[in-house]
Amino acid sequence: MELEAGGTERPAARLFSNPPGDYGSMVNEVIGNGDWDESEALGEIWKGRNAYSYGRKEGGGGTRSGTARPEVLDKLLSTTERVVQEIDSVEYGLTDIQEYYANTGALKKAAENRKEVDSSTVRDVEDVLRMEYRSKFLNPKWRDAMLEQGSGGAYEVSQRMTAMVGWAATADVDNFVFDQAAERYALDEDVANKLQKSNPEAFKNIVRRLLEASGRGMWDADEETIEKLKSLYADADDLVEQVASSFG
Repeated sequence: MELEAGGTERPAARLFSNPPGDYGSMVNEVIGNGDWDESEALGEIWKGRNAYSYGRKEGGGGTRSGTARPEVLDKLLSTTERVVQEIDSVEYGLTDIQEYYANTGALKKAAENRKEVDSSTVRDVEDVLRMEYRSKFLNPKWRDAMLEQGSGGAYEVSQRMTAMVGWAATADVDNFVFDQAAERYALDEDVANKLQKSNPEAFKNIVRRLLEASGRGMWDADEETIEKLKSLYADADDLVEQVASSFG
């Protein structure tokens, strides 16, 4: 085996995760603050955070703590042919939990950085995203249910908009999804007013993510739509500052 011949210990290691006592790929945090340039970097962030091998005789001293084996993980990623995500719930899907794009999506990107990968999750990931967005996020009934929940519902919409950018960075999100998201949550004046009234910060983030998606080339929107969103963002930013100053 190539790694073994090169003196690498435990080249057959297969169970990898975060450093001992730590948690998370940090990909969702990076997506959240917008501190990234190329989608390939998200895969490398995932790899850097999951380079610890676990199992018997790991960590030294007979403990079960992990040992950093980045060269073994790198080799595994370079030979990955398919990434599979099992979903064992009928209530939650890929678009409901940010950890899916932060781990499954970023793992897929890390492998793709090294070779061509079949991104199937039995059903292709893009097919699943398309189905879930149509059935929930873009569904007017789901949207109206969120509006009825006030601030909490607006926050949920905002979080899903951020996650949509995360999925667009690690997989592919159809242009119509962004088109309809903009229509449903930002360009509909009545909906926009309700979201802004119940949670100004959440509405600001919704518009911000749409503009970010356009700026990063994830969404091909016409200039008129972008100008409307820029105007909405400026107004939302002013309102957030007013609310903040009123508590100052």
